[in-house]
Amino acid sequence: MIVACSVTLFVVFFFRDPDRGGSVEQNAVLSPADGTILSVQRLEDGNNPLGEPAVKVSIFMSVFNVHVNRIPTDGIIKDVEYRRGRFLSANLDKASEDNENNRITIETSGSRKIVVIQIAGLIARRIACWVKENDHVVQSQRFGLIRFGSRLEVYLPISSEIISESRKKVRAGETIIGYLL
Repeated sequence: MIVACSVTLFVVFFFRDPDRGGSVEQNAVLSPADGTILSVQRLEDGNNPLGEPAVKVSIFMSVFNVHVNRIPTDGIIKDVEYRRGRFLSANLDKASEDNENNRITIETSGSRKIVVIQIAGLIARRIACWVKENDHVVQSQRFGLIRFGSRLEVYLPISSEIISESRKKVRAGETIIGYLL
């Protein structure tokens, strides 16, 4: 009985979905996930999901974080691409390349593109995505969920000003990670 109650309480806690969002500064990019920033990397070549020089922000979501994902900036969904893969621990860099993932490309009103990638982890075996191509989306809007520990990556144009740094705690739909310039 105690075990069943504990599991039920954990599942209810895990799938919580608090209201978030509000007005933010112009050109601000919000974190799409709750969690801890693993790294911020400048990628000088175009060999990345954005297809041009970019800044990659990697966010690890532990089982204790809210796992509802949110849109980082207003725009139009240009592409949604699901890819099968492995289920390595999401805090490993190799998870970005090998794990099951879902890529969402957003085009802003300024014709800038942002790519958000939902990456399944060791325990996470399900990625839910609630947006589709040509949807108009607004900042902080819920767009998906990854169940039981995972990772999100955001690819921004290299000209973006990133204000987040490794090990910083972020909240989806609230924490500004950078600005599109």
